[in-house]
Amino acid sequence: MEAFSDGVLAIIITIMVLEMKVPNEANLAALRPLIPVFLSYVLSFIYLGIYWNNHHHLLQAVGRVNGRILWANMHLLFWLSLVPFVTNWMGENHFAKLPVALYGVVLLMAACAYFILTRALLSHHGKESTLAVALGRDFKGKISIVFYVVAIPLAFVSPWLACAIYILVAVMWLIPDRRIEKTLEESAST
Repeated sequence: MEAFSDGVLAIIITIMVLEMKVPNEANLAALRPLIPVFLSYVLSFIYLGIYWNNHHHLLQAVGRVNGRILWANMHLLFWLSLVPFVTNWMGENHFAKLPVALYGVVLLMAACAYFILTRALLSHHGKESTLAVALGRDFKGKISIVFYVVAIPLAFVSPWLACAIYILVAVMWLIPDRRIEKTLEESAST
């Protein structure tokens, strides 16, 4: 499951970069229209990196999977596979209201899918498992969903404020979450 997910995420990132069109002119002015496309790419690349990193750590604490977990993982990969589309649409339209809102919907659905995946794993491994101890209350996961729910309608009022919330959530997740690593290290040393 981990290797398949890694491959899918690598393909998603590749698709995203291939969507960036090369300008026909060889000067800096030709790059100016690509700034919104590049900015949306950077934000999405960071998000995909965060998902890859957390998914990788999540699976380190997992001993086994079942069909429910595999489908929950596919659900997550489905929403992440839409990131190139909404990234390109948002960048090409210079952060217009509807593309920014739809970008938020995809982020929200990916966050919900990740939450469902963690719940499926917890259900399979038990409340006393290493994974359960590592995840704890999952405050960042829950507050991220709240931020997305706020940002989506806000995109119709101020797309830039909605994007600021998306950036805030990404920054929040960039701060290393060592819960799983720490719990695995502690269980290995005992």
